Amino acid sequence: MCTFAVAALAGCAVVQVLPALPSVLALCMAAGLALLLLVVRRLALLRLPAVIVVFGCWAALHAAHRMANRLEPGLEGTDLVITGRIADLPRRRGADIAFLFQPVPRAGEPHLGGPLRLTWYRANRAPAPCEYWRLTVRLRRPRGVVNPGGSDAERRALLAGVVATGYVRPSPTNARLAQGRCINGWRDAIGKRVDGVIGGREARVLKALAVGDTRGLDAADWDVARATGTSHLIAISGFHIGVAAGGGVLLVRGVYVLLPWLATRLPRRIAQAVFGMGVALGYGLLAGMGLPTVRALLMVAVLVIAAVARRRAGGLSLLAFALLAVLVVDPLAVLAPGFWLSFAGVAFLMACVAPAASGWYGRLMAMVRTQAVMSVALLPVSLWLFGSASLVSFAANVIAAPLVSFAVIPLVLVGCASLPLAAVASPLLQAASALLQGLWRVLTPLAAVPGGQLTVPDSGPWTVLLATAAATWVFAPRGVPLRGFALLGFLPLLVPLRESTTPGGFRAWVLDVGQGLAVLVRTRTHTLVYDAGPELAAGHDAGAGIVLPAVTALGMGPVDMLVVSHGDNDHAGGARSVQRRYPGARVLSGEPDRLPFPAEDCAAIAPWEWDGVGFRFMAVPGPTTGKVKANERSCVMAIEGTGGRLLLTGDIGAVSEARMLAADLVSALPTVTTIAHHGSRHSSSAAWLRKVRPGVAVASSGWRNRFGHPHPLVVDRHAAVGAQVYDTARSGAVRIDVPASGAPRVAREWRRPANRYWRE
Repeated sequence: MCTFAVAALAGCAVVQVLPALPSVLALCMAAGLALLLLVVRRLALLRLPAVIVVFGCWAALHAAHRMANRLEPGLEGTDLVITGRIADLPRRRGADIAFLFQPVPRAGEPHLGGPLRLTWYRANRAPAPCEYWRLTVRLRRPRGVVNPGGSDAERRALLAGVVATGYVRPSPTNARLAQGRCINGWRDAIGKRVDGVIGGREARVLKALAVGDTRGLDAADWDVARATGTSHLIAISGFHIGVAAGGGVLLVRGVYVLLPWLATRLPRRIAQAVFGMGVALGYGLLAGMGLPTVRALLMVAVLVIAAVARRRAGGLSLLAFALLAVLVVDPLAVLAPGFWLSFAGVAFLMACVAPAASGWYGRLMAMVRTQAVMSVALLPVSLWLFGSASLVSFAANVIAAPLVSFAVIPLVLVGCASLPLAAVASPLLQAASALLQGLWRVLTPLAAVPGGQLTVPDSGPWTVLLATAAATWVFAPRGVPLRGFALLGFLPLLVPLRESTTPGGFRAWVLDVGQGLAVLVRTRTHTLVYDAGPELAAGHDAGAGIVLPAVTALGMGPVDMLVVSHGDNDHAGGARSVQRRYPGARVLSGEPDRLPFPAEDCAAIAPWEWDGVGFRFMAVPGPTTGKVKANERSCVMAIEGTGGRLLLTGDIGAVSEARMLAADLVSALPTVTTIAHHGSRHSSSAAWLRKVRPGVAVASSGWRNRFGHPHPLVVDRHAAVGAQVYDTARSGAVRIDVPASGAPRVAREWRRPANRYWRE
């Protein structure tokens, strides 16, 4: 059974690396042939390949169905009137509301094959869970930014079945139609009751544990959780479902101890399994039945079926059955990081943790060893999936896991179940809240431990597999030789091989930050960040979400200099996050007075050199009268190696371009430029381009942005001087190599060629 489960996993996983999906007809024919091979006994050697093909086709058919349900291209960017239901707990982001909207088919309205992820800007009234609304919306197919080390929004949309994203348009037809009834409504009501008992701010983690309501958790809360490796304890996951099921089992065991005659009516083992499943299912419903919860429930269901059928199976067999159940129900679950962490964690525990010895000391040591296995063995997988891992997770989880498992969750579950009896619920929830507050006071200083969070550059799957095998070797049973040498298997993961430039050469990455700008420049030993993209809603920004992960993934080391061209949000919004991560970086700006931290005026900085590459700010004379606009105060930077130069132009317009000195603009070096002001038609004048004569130009713009950047006239002007134009909205992040000898070239576009079928 284990080999069949591994083959099924391989089939589902292989599909996810395809750049395009086969046709439905080809998939059906291949699946039919493979099923035929499975039933022919004489072809036993072909069964495992047949299992791989069957599950690969099953995953591909699921993917094809979800891709076919995505919004029709002809409906993008048009106003649509749609009736539907609020399908989650709406999140407020300042004055805006974000929510999942499930369309309900109605005559005269477009048919949409799945839920929509919507934002209602400056909403006067927040829609509530389960309400039915008629809304005027503007939609587009799921699309996100694509960068080194970045998350994949299109993959997440595929996994969740989201067919379009968009926003609510102001319209007199927007109206609430009815109040429906659903699980999310009960979750919201329970959360409000918990707020009433505990208090809004103090109840934020309690609500996350009780009903999976994480709306009260801010960026600082999640930073603490990630830095200490306790995120799995805060938001309801498979861990909590297992604890709930275990609690149900213990409760039935206690009842049978008090009433032993029940065993004559119903075997205790069956009663424990069924009641444990019931408690887990109830908790899963309260959690909103997210994908991690459904996976955990399927795993519990396998155990229940084995118990009811009175089948004694080994741990690995049960894990294999659970894996097959998950892949049958949702073969695209392999796209979720939680899928790999869940099954890898359980497999490691089965392989490396011996049964607990008798007595309290033996049980304590088994628990400590379990946590050590989870912290070390899952380190390679965490680094591969997220680019970082916590080095203090062992200490944090040794404290947090038992506290949450044996105290907080039981108090929360019983407290929520007894909410109709306030006199009973209040002390239970107050006790759970006090425990969580105490835990948070322990986790917060742990999260601030210097070097407590490990980040590594992107590594290939073979490096991760080697480190994972090394982790298994470290925790192998006594008697296995040379266990200490297993640590060497981590070295390729922690110190991966990286290309380095020669003196006089450099590389630049124009990141995909939507409608904004962020550029990374790397010489042999120095790193410069020019602009850091926009600040987004709810405390998020491109600096933390895009620039810093890219610096880590590319193995660029500490940032030596941060240049913020000017103070507009689309260039400076993410700078604060970069400055906080690298406080030793020198900060320069064209508008230092608009930044929330100290910076020097770039106009006063003399030219300098790093590793044979020259850096200088080009003079942009201001007008003799009148006020200088923010865009025109942008720092314009020239980076000149021995083989070419790069001009970073910020948001300057044609007025500033006309004032620049021709001696600064003209160069014998092959030139690459960023297109000023994202490709606005008021920038990149023909006269300026004739002086600069770029061979490559990159516009940093948002997909289907409302400004129409880069403007077709600007693209034509660049083409007229022989420049090849790239647009991050279509290319994703763009890497430019400027070698010490030889012409500059675009070495990679992160979105092209499309290397995953869900990217368009």
